[in-house]
Amino acid sequence: MSAGAALRFEDVTYRPAGGPAVLAGVSFEVRAGECVALVGRSGCGKTTALRLVNALLLPSAGAVRVDGRATTEWDPIRLRRRTGYVIQEVGLFPHRTVAENVGIVCALEGWEAARRARRVDELLALVGLPASEFGHRHPHQLSGGQRQRVGLARALAAEPPLLLLDEPFGALDAITRRELQDEFVRLRRTLGTTALFVTHDLAEAARVADRLVLLAGGRLAASGSLADLRGSAHPEAQAFARALDPAGC
Repeated sequence: MSAGAALRFEDVTYRPAGGPAVLAGVSFEVRAGECVALVGRSGCGKTTALRLVNALLLPSAGAVRVDGRATTEWDPIRLRRRTGYVIQEVGLFPHRTVAENVGIVCALEGWEAARRARRVDELLALVGLPASEFGHRHPHQLSGGQRQRVGLARALAAEPPLLLLDEPFGALDAITRRELQDEFVRLRRTLGTTALFVTHDLAEAARVADRLVLLAGGRLAASGSLADLRGSAHPEAQAFARALDPAGC
C-alpha cells in the first residue's frame, strides 16, 4: 500500500455464488484526504465496489485494504462504525427526530450526552439545518434535499476517517443537486475527510472529486482527471466524454 493511501483495491474480483464476476481484477487507491469518484454505466460494479469497502461484501479474490488492513481482518462492526455511508434513499429512522438520527452512531459509540449534543449541533449547522429549528423535526417534515443533508450530517457525526457515498444526490431536482454537490465539496475540504463517491454522472464526478475511476463491465477502464478520461483511448472513456456537456462542468 503506497504511502498516504487510506483505501486500496488490490486486483479485486467479486463473484457471487453461482454467478459471473461483477468485478474482475480491479486495482486503484484513494489517498488520505482525497475524494475519488467511481463512475460507469448502471451494472458496471460501482455499488459492489463500495459495499466491499465496509465488508458488506467480501472479495472472491484479491484484497480491499482500509488503513493498510484487509477488510477480512477487520471486525466488520468496527469497520462500519468508522466509515460514514450515504445512500440515495438516505435511510433515516422515521420515528426518530433529526437530532436523534444525526447522533445515532455517536450514541452507539458510547459518547456521553453533552458531547453528542454538541456534535449534533455542530453538524446540523454545517449542513445549513440549525438544530434550534430542525433538530426536533422528524424526517417526514423535511424536503428531499433537507433529508439528504441530514443523511450527510449523520454520516459525518462520529468523525469517520472514510466516507462512502452511493449516488447520494441522484433523486433530487437539478438545482438542489447542484447545491448539495457544492455543499459536499465544502464540507469535505473543511473536515479533510477521505471519500469514495459513486455516480453514473461524469459531470457530477468532475465537480466533487479529485480523481475519477471509470469501470466498464466490472473492469477498470480508465482513471485520473477528467482530462485523462477524455484523452483515454478506451471506448467506454470516449463514450462518457462524448456524453458530457462541457458547459455542465
